[in-house]
Amino acid sequence: MPLRQAATTAGLITGFAADALLGDPRRGHPVALFGTAAAALERRLWADSKPRGAAYAGICVGVATGLGVAAQAVTRRRPFARFALTAAATWIVLGGRGLATEGAEMARLLESDDVPAARERLSHLCARDATELDSAELARAATESIAENTSDAVVAPLFWGAVGGIPGLFGYRALNTLDAMVGYRSPRYERFGWASARADDVANLVPSRIGAALTTLSAPLVGGQVRRTWRVWRRYGALHPSPNAGQVEAAFAGALDVQLGGTNSYGGRTERRGTLGEGRAPETADLRRAVRLSKVVGAAALAVAVVVAR
Repeated sequence: MPLRQAATTAGLITGFAADALLGDPRRGHPVALFGTAAAALERRLWADSKPRGAAYAGICVGVATGLGVAAQAVTRRRPFARFALTAAATWIVLGGRGLATEGAEMARLLESDDVPAARERLSHLCARDATELDSAELARAATESIAENTSDAVVAPLFWGAVGGIPGLFGYRALNTLDAMVGYRSPRYERFGWASARADDVANLVPSRIGAALTTLSAPLVGGQVRRTWRVWRRYGALHPSPNAGQVEAAFAGALDVQLGGTNSYGGRTERRGTLGEGRAPETADLRRAVRLSKVVGAAALAVAVVVAR
């Protein structure tokens, strides 16, 4: 293996370990700083226009990717520096530890019957309106978010890091952050955020299906069955409005033998999603199983990334 590839591979592994052990940086998180800069640019560029939104997405993602390209160029003949920067970039863009922590905290609150606190805590996982959700709906919402974010915050960054190195890591995280900021179909962002949302869909086409496949293979580790998970994934994955979220959510539903999907509310906007799975409604214990499954899928995604990077 060429030295630069070895440095990238070692960096991905080290960054993954740093995220698993340390979680997100507590102060000055680069993704948060990017979000602040992107919000400032949005205030200057916003218009109810798809071309203006495409220009906005191009600038934001272009700058982030350009920084990655510069880092690759500077470390071209410095393998240790390449390793260190790749490790730092991987740690910055991954969200596996934070996702597991939020899932476990939601489970703890539900086990304590602290529904008001669980409603408030759900905002750490997704933008769903939790005002009137009961404990069963909160468990479903959290389980769906764990599934979707396992792909978005773990599998996809590792995939793009393996394929594109530091530029892949930075570019993907920038695009995914923009989708979270302006990709919702609200009156303000339906046109302006169109390019960000569609580009994020394209970037996640392959990673989401890798995530669903890894979930299928990992199902026995949380009491599930490979065959059932495969069947549920293939039967229900395309029923979700998102071309990607439904893939991994359906696979999680099959692995946990629960039924996900239904009607959700986002800021007063109701969205009826397809029913995913054939089991019972998820319970708090299933949320804890979803957290364990997310960790296993993340580790398996790292193995895939190492193979791709070679």
